[in-house]
Amino acid sequence: MLEETLLEAEVKMDKALEVAKEDFATIRTGRANAAMFNKLLVDYYGAPTPLQQLASFHTPEARTVLIAPFDKSSMTAIEKSLRESDLGVNPSNDGNQIRVILPQLTEERRKDYIKLARHKAEEARVSIRNIRRRAKEEMDRAVKDKEIGEDEGTRAEKELEVLTKKFVEQVDEVLKGKEAELLEV
Repeated sequence: MLEETLLEAEVKMDKALEVAKEDFATIRTGRANAAMFNKLLVDYYGAPTPLQQLASFHTPEARTVLIAPFDKSSMTAIEKSLRESDLGVNPSNDGNQIRVILPQLTEERRKDYIKLARHKAEEARVSIRNIRRRAKEEMDRAVKDKEIGEDEGTRAEKELEVLTKKFVEQVDEVLKGKEAELLEV
């Protein structure tokens, strides 16, 4: 019973950490990165389709991304989606591929992105703490219903705290790396 609760909490916390990593990947830095386009949707024949499913990405230079659509008829829709995104880019089309040159980040924009990264990290921490709270409530209920002893409940709660601390520290490490990436010129 307790092992199942702890295992379930660990799996959910790991998922929360993965979501945080994905969110951090979509925050633009000074370097070109295909993950920036992960959450971008393109109106492809009337259906919102993730850009990742419509094209391949190449980064020949630090601030340049080449997007090669699998279907050439989707180029205008991809360009439109890129222009309307919050990435602040102006794509150019040469008929075969779309070239996206990322502008140099200003100091103010870097600070905005750092604030956004910290917000995403706090959301991940809150999510992890909510998972801990639910698992603790489940353990407390099991102790109250005499399914497990109080000593077992206390030991499991300590394990849950260690687990929570581990995942919060991992979120903090990912945040620290993202901040360092954003600050490099």
